[in-house]
Amino acid sequence: MEKPKKVKAGNRPKTAKVKVFTKKKKTGLPEDVVIKSLVSQYNQIDSSKVSKFSDLPISQKTLKGLNESKYIKLTDIQKASIPLALQDRDILGAAQTGSGKTLAFLIPILERLYREQWSRIDGIGALVITPTRELAYQIFETLRRIGNHHDFSAGLIIGGKDLKFESKRMDQCNIIICTPGRLLQHMDENPLFDCVTMKVLVLDEADRCLDMGFKETMNAIIANLPPKRQTLLFSATQTKSVQDLARLSLKDPSYVSVNEMTTPKELQQSYVICELHEKLSIIWSFIRNHLKQKTIIFFSTCKQVKYFYEMFCKLRPGVSLLPLYGTLHQLRRMKIYEEFCRKQSAVLFATDLAARGLDFPEVHWVVQGDCPEDVETYIHRVGRTARYHKGGESLLLLLPSEIKMIEYLDEKKIPIEKIDINPSKLHNPIRKMEAYLAKDNTLKDTAQRAVSHYARAIYFMRLKEVFNVQLLDFEAFSKSLGLAVPPRIRFLNRMMNKKQMNDANGSSIQVKKPNNKVYFNEDDDGIEETNAEVGIEEEDTLLEDTNSSKFLFNEDTSLKFNKDKGATFDLSDSDEDMLEVKRKDHDIEMPTNYVPLEELSASKKIRKPVTKAAAVKKLLKKKIVPNKKIIFDQEGTAVVQGLKEKKSELAREYENENIGGIDIEKARLVLKEEDKFDKEMFKEKVKAKHKEKKRKLKEAKQKKSESDIDEFGESEDEGPDLSWLPDPDKMYDEKNGDNKSVNGDSKQKSKNGKKRKSIENSDDIQRKIKGKKKKKLEELSGNNLDVNETEELALMLLKSKK
Repeated sequence: MEKPKKVKAGNRPKTAKVKVFTKKKKTGLPEDVVIKSLVSQYNQIDSSKVSKFSDLPISQKTLKGLNESKYIKLTDIQKASIPLALQDRDILGAAQTGSGKTLAFLIPILERLYREQWSRIDGIGALVITPTRELAYQIFETLRRIGNHHDFSAGLIIGGKDLKFESKRMDQCNIIICTPGRLLQHMDENPLFDCVTMKVLVLDEADRCLDMGFKETMNAIIANLPPKRQTLLFSATQTKSVQDLARLSLKDPSYVSVNEMTTPKELQQSYVICELHEKLSIIWSFIRNHLKQKTIIFFSTCKQVKYFYEMFCKLRPGVSLLPLYGTLHQLRRMKIYEEFCRKQSAVLFATDLAARGLDFPEVHWVVQGDCPEDVETYIHRVGRTARYHKGGESLLLLLPSEIKMIEYLDEKKIPIEKIDINPSKLHNPIRKMEAYLAKDNTLKDTAQRAVSHYARAIYFMRLKEVFNVQLLDFEAFSKSLGLAVPPRIRFLNRMMNKKQMNDANGSSIQVKKPNNKVYFNEDDDGIEETNAEVGIEEEDTLLEDTNSSKFLFNEDTSLKFNKDKGATFDLSDSDEDMLEVKRKDHDIEMPTNYVPLEELSASKKIRKPVTKAAAVKKLLKKKIVPNKKIIFDQEGTAVVQGLKEKKSELAREYENENIGGIDIEKARLVLKEEDKFDKEMFKEKVKAKHKEKKRKLKEAKQKKSESDIDEFGESEDEGPDLSWLPDPDKMYDEKNGDNKSVNGDSKQKSKNGKKRKSIENSDDIQRKIKGKKKKKLEELSGNNLDVNETEELALMLLKSKK
């Protein structure tokens, strides 16, 4: 037999052999040994000689993730903080925006869990708390990139997402990045959440997390955290408050500051002084002149952002527009964030929600449409541009009343220059805006809310030297937004009324009238108005009388207001009689021992609002059964209605007994007694039904008998009454002159139109019929009758008897 030929595999020579793949054995050191060598190098780190991440004693998995994410060089804050954080020390880190603070706490977290050889079974190892959802999402994405080669699990816990989905997986997460509100919700409601094993706590934008907005929430969160932990605080504007540090249980913290409270050197900062009603035209002209650049425009309130975005979308400036504010749905906020990061040229209208920590790539301009509340907010806003040693520009729009903010910026050594805008290059789309608002009521409502919310935001600003809501012209501002009529700002009106009342207390007030004439009348006494002139100064103010009476006084008369006596007049000697007012009650003596209104109101106890529980207790005490309807008869006794209420005395006694269990024998007796009343009720119902049936049958018979009678008053059984017809014998049988005349008359009537006389009322017809019958009887009885005539007479007599 011939041997089988060898099959050629590709271009492989005949002599080559197929090698089987075998996994190479690891030649490296065991993981425990590597960890020990890294830990031994922590104390020997010299931050001045370290320039790259590879120079740090960190694991290869972390280095690989950093290289893949193109993070190679260390920033100043990273050089100063990472070596200390690797040594498990508490840190207070402060650095300017865009300096790489995120990696300064993410790398120590990964290394700490790597040293502890953490796994999913071990639970939560690190907790990162941020004030905004967008910042938490950004940190989570950065952690995913640099920690890709580690075996740790991470979770993003923020509001606006599925709570059930998060709660089922909380026990499987090693690193949690969250916002304060959602974290506290899981602590209160989720039994799977347990942070006893937590090793590292990070507060990003710590000054915002510890301020008054999150104070109660943060206190509740910190109370549930283990005291033995490493705490890292990072922000561009760091807090040094002793109370805040004591709350966080920091142990000998290291304070790391790199260019704190300053803006990047590559940032060009400028400001413009303009009126409130000129802001919209400046922003519109700015967008039109920077269509190919990436811009963020900051406003104070969500309603302003919403209105400017919706209006500018209708105006179509020629560039992509995006809004970002707190009241948007979370999924839409994430979509807008990702879209703005991806675009090369766009305009983002945002509140201070986007001012902290967010890393938008390649932002060219930051425009602050409204003045920031303080210097820290200004630093965070302009920090969205000129990041990682790149250039950028910022523009601040200030009102004349807000010029004091420049002094605060100079105190912090922030370089900012004033620029002027050429008015000829400004474009104002006010006509188009008015047309859009006239068509769209929803957009008009948004514009009104934008004005009122802006006024409220200015009123609640902390720096009262900078922000004064009373100096703002909201009428002109409303017109600049396209509103024909300014909206009512109620809290401002109340504030102005209070101020006027405070000015009026204990001071003399003079009255102003444009015509320099004030008249008075008293409607009760019918006094006619007089034509006396009054001297009034231009600087005086107008007072309205509460009794709707108009007071009259002359040059020598002044109206004074006293807190105790009320309004009084000072009269000259010559004009004492002029101001006499007749009153119906002028003889009534007023009481002397009266209590002032202030003391009376103070003596009254402040009644607390009645709660539902208190109302129920009162009802129980009075033994009033709720939702029960009782009907009384004329004598005043309660009428028992319905089947639920017990009617027999035995049944009522049985209901009121407080003995537990059921007495069967007694229950039988109760049922028998109740059955008696039920049978009586049933009999009464049957009787009522029979009565109703009889009544209906009786009515039906009456209706039928009425319908059987015809229009002439005769019934169908008797037959029609034909007595009113003419006698046929006279008309046709007898051919005498009378017949001729009758025939002649009938012919004449037929010739004249064959008209018949209309039938008169039923009473007249009956009278005519009776009269004819009598005449016929007289004729028949007076003459000699034939057989036919006697029969006819007999029939007529029988009918008349009936």
